[in-house]
Amino acid sequence: MAKAALVLILLFGSPAALAQRAQAEMRCDHTGTDFIYDCTFQVLRGGKPVSGLSITVGADMPSMPMAHNVKPVKARAGNAPGEYQAQLDLDMPGEWAVKLRLSGPVRDVIVLRYTFRTRS
Repeated sequence: MAKAALVLILLFGSPAALAQRAQAEMRCDHTGTDFIYDCTFQVLRGGKPVSGLSITVGADMPSMPMAHNVKPVKARAGNAPGEYQAQLDLDMPGEWAVKLRLSGPVRDVIVLRYTFRTRS
């Protein structure tokens, strides 16, 4: 029984280690031009905002692998702690996997699935 618990901890990590992974929330608004969106990301770690990050944002369309990829862009710091902003120029609306590559005080990769629409 103890061996099984040890294997599970090694495979999935301890709850404390998992709690330290960065998390992000995302909100995007259509700019009214083609498929360009202004996006805001809130990055948290352990429930607290993480400032001072360098973030590269990319996106691809899971339903069409290798067909629709967005050239990564650098996010800039937003107005609130842990807030970052970037503009994404997509090929079309629909469901996209948005990848945030974090470096700085926290190094991590976060993938968020988001459905982009041209209307609210």
